[in-house]
Amino acid sequence: MALIEEMDRSGNWLFRWRSFLPLLLFFGAVPVVLWGDVMWTPMSAGVDGSWLWPLVCLAVAMAGQKVRGLCVGFTPRGTSGRNTKEGQVAESLNTLGMYSMCRHPLYLGNLLMWLGIVMYMGHLWFAVAFLLVYALYYERIMFAEEQFLRGKFGQAYLDWAAGVPAFWPGLGRWKSPEVGFSLRNVLKREYNGFFAMFLSFAWVDGLHGFRASHMDGGFFSSPACIFQDFWAYALALAFAIFIVLRTLKKATKVLDVEGREYV
Repeated sequence: MALIEEMDRSGNWLFRWRSFLPLLLFFGAVPVVLWGDVMWTPMSAGVDGSWLWPLVCLAVAMAGQKVRGLCVGFTPRGTSGRNTKEGQVAESLNTLGMYSMCRHPLYLGNLLMWLGIVMYMGHLWFAVAFLLVYALYYERIMFAEEQFLRGKFGQAYLDWAAGVPAFWPGLGRWKSPEVGFSLRNVLKREYNGFFAMFLSFAWVDGLHGFRASHMDGGFFSSPACIFQDFWAYALALAFAIFIVLRTLKKATKVLDVEGREYV
């Protein structure tokens, strides 16, 4: 098998299993937080800003959620290029909104969401390893998607790709979408990821709390550094939102938006 076909095949396979990548991060946090030694936070440097660090990490993750929200909220019908059991699907090429700034904005959003959680673990070597794995993993996925789009849309795709960066957004390139922003579409598509984000933060914070209470050398040893109450309330709120939105999606048509359904 030629290399280009192998990369395309493996990219499609990785796309189908991409939902399991966060699980590796979720369980990988256990040994990293409990037994890791290399720290890189204001607390590890002796800076009195321990209360601020969790908020910085959350801000990074929420920035990723915002990027995804802008993608989903402005996405018209049939432009998602989803990878289904029958193969990838797209009726038209989306080149506006976030897609006028970079070709894979959803994956940029994913990176920021997960990076915020990794930052909260507080281990530099794990953050570096995460970035390398993410780059290798999603490079194949992006290659497979672009192979499909190139074959589907030909010169239109080549013209768009020639002027738009693949991953890091080009500032000042924003082109207004032809459809308005749909909050309902965002709520319908993103409630799972929103809840998973807060669940992951609460999980990591619980590990930090366990280390501080039962193990020596935890950098969250100061009570001011343990945001357990904050994350508990945030997780409870996120779970309530998850239940409400899931019920609305499964039992009603409140979140349905005409012209925004995926094919």
